[in-house]
Amino acid sequence: MEKTTGQVAAPDQAAEPEIDAGVRIGHVHLKVADLERAVAFYRDVLGFRLMQRYGDQAAFLSAGGYHHHIGLNTWESGGGSRPGRGTTGLYHAAILYPNRRELARALRRLVEHGVRLGGASDHGVSEALYLDDPDGNGLELYRDRDPADWPKAADGTLEMVTRPLDPRDLLAELDDEAAG
Repeated sequence: MEKTTGQVAAPDQAAEPEIDAGVRIGHVHLKVADLERAVAFYRDVLGFRLMQRYGDQAAFLSAGGYHHHIGLNTWESGGGSRPGRGTTGLYHAAILYPNRRELARALRRLVEHGVRLGGASDHGVSEALYLDDPDGNGLELYRDRDPADWPKAADGTLEMVTRPLDPRDLLAELDDEAAG
């Protein structure tokens, strides 16, 4: 077995064929300390639908009636503490919204429930809101821009950025809803 150095080959130098473009991340399954608190956050704050429970130790939630996008369990973590800084594990799970208006609605729900954002960024390819769930699991709520609008370098390679995103500007997407 070859020892790795921690360096990653450039995208065009991959040794193996690329994975099929139809592959998607189907769901995220999180260890939580308190199942009821976690279900309330994902259901009541983010708006996911509770699809199924496994007793008092696991629950599965969905958007749009899919079997589940979010799995929650206390099998190894009931009553546990948040992960400490400097430890490995999940950085964040990203929840993709279909458009800017739906991302704005998600932000409005966060504001209405008093959830504090950890950040808001415009990455050129997307606009993103960052927060933690009640167990300290990082979440990114985001919407993609049309690929034709993604920033590119002179040689045509993708050039993502991190610029501030003004949450008030995002909420302005909903101004016509407040007026109507």
